Amino acid sequence: MELIKGGVAKYGIKNPMFQPSPIVPRYDDYLIFEGISVDEGGKQYYLDVHVAYRQACLNAIEYLNKFGYTGEQAYAILGTAPVQGHISGMVDIPNACATLWLPTDIFEFDITPRCRRAGQAKYEGCRFGESVVITHPKSGESYADV
Repeated sequence: MELIKGGVAKYGIKNPMFQPSPIVPRYDDYLIFEGISVDEGGKQYYLDVHVAYRQACLNAIEYLNKFGYTGEQAYAILGTAPVQGHISGMVDIPNACATLWLPTDIFEFDITPRCRRAGQAKYEGCRFGESVVITHPKSGESYADV
């Protein structure tokens, strides 16, 4: 790490800035979950990005629930995965907008909406573009899906 003495004054900033080392692996494909500053009960919070980001996280957790993850497992994934959080909009008064970017490549199976019959079945070890075995959660019946 290199410290630039007097850098805060020199660059006119109030807090430190950092340049990280190269981050690998790099991900190219994400699912992006959006939240706005309206809480679960419908109460609106004026330009509150905290509420907006919480809503984005809750949307991601609910989505992952459809793939067989419990709420706790989905929360753990979001807490340990290389997700990106963005403040995506502060101009749409009264709502703030925040997004959570979840890389799809971290999963062993395709979690994108185009490939999954959410709530109907659970993938077992699927890779992108491969045939998979699906087990229906209610009947327990297994079948191959291409």
